[in-house]
Amino acid sequence: MKTKLLFATALVAVAVPTTSFAQRAPAASILVVDTTRVLRECTACVTATTALQAQETAFQQRRQALLAPLQTEEQSITQAAQAGAALSGAARTNAENALRPRVQALQQRQQSAAQELRNLQQNFESTRVNVTLQLNRALEPIFNQVMTSRGANLVISTDARLAHAPALEVTGEVLAALNRSTPSVSITPLPQQQAPANPAQPRPTGR
Repeated sequence: MKTKLLFATALVAVAVPTTSFAQRAPAASILVVDTTRVLRECTACVTATTALQAQETAFQQRRQALLAPLQTEEQSITQAAQAGAALSGAARTNAENALRPRVQALQQRQQSAAQELRNLQQNFESTRVNVTLQLNRALEPIFNQVMTSRGANLVISTDARLAHAPALEVTGEVLAALNRSTPSVSITPLPQQQAPANPAQPRPTGR
């Protein structure tokens, strides 16, 4: 289980437009946002990360509590089976018969433990996805609002740029707006599993 909420933005090479297309397109007015910083420092993000880390810790503790006694019983059964194999005749048959219910009970406990751990992990993943989708939805209008207020027609992430002038960066503005509009998010599983397993990091957009 992973608590990481952020997803790296791929650096995509963009073909240079032809002269005729460039003449028709509006001049680019670009703003830059450090989305990694936003998703690391926003109030809702910090709270969600802490909660997800707590869930991961609880999962690991529960996993250990389930598996440790099963491993102990498996070792005990193995030793008993080896001892029974050294016997012969009726004594061996009796030992095997006595061991069979223990083996069946262990298998049932193992299956039950595996199912519980799968459910816990799915619940965690669903919660993580839900948090990320909420942040996606909250950031989309903020990017558009910042573009409008600054008279820009394109916002890009620092993950997708090689260099930029400091005056183009609006990370602080986006971070403040996100804290105002979304001081918290629901740290619960999705109502339905209709979302992708790994939603993309919120991406700045262009007009």
